Amino acid sequence: MTDSPPDSRSPNPVDLHVGGRVRTRRRLLGVSQEQLAAGLKLTFQQVQKYERGANRISASKLYETAGVLQVPVSYFFEGLADPADGAPDPAGEAASRTMDAFLSTPEGLELAEKFAKIGRGRVRRQILELVRAMSEEDSPLMG
Repeated sequence: MTDSPPDSRSPNPVDLHVGGRVRTRRRLLGVSQEQLAAGLKLTFQQVQKYERGANRISASKLYETAGVLQVPVSYFFEGLADPADGAPDPAGEAASRTMDAFLSTPEGLELAEKFAKIGRGRVRRQILELVRAMSEEDSPLMG
């Protein structure tokens, strides 16, 4: 089985996914890259490279990262298709990328935290309708 990407300079999709999950979890915990780096005995630049998928995270470093970020190692692979199944899960991968992109922004992270605190379902649905309307209005297809 060959695993050579068309452009060897492009990060591997799995490395991008794992790095994105590291970034998402770190931000959810309110941990800076410097703090994570200190916990892993790395430079913050190395953490940046991991999060961008530019550098692969070794198994031992991923295990340490899981400990520092208080998640099981499997957390970093959630949303990826199981290679044993042999079939990709494009819907799951797309949803995971969307969630990671959303939570990687300060606004997305705060919105997710605040939204989860809204106890009334009716209010949450109204907010969702507002966001849908606003995103459709900004869509190039709608305008």
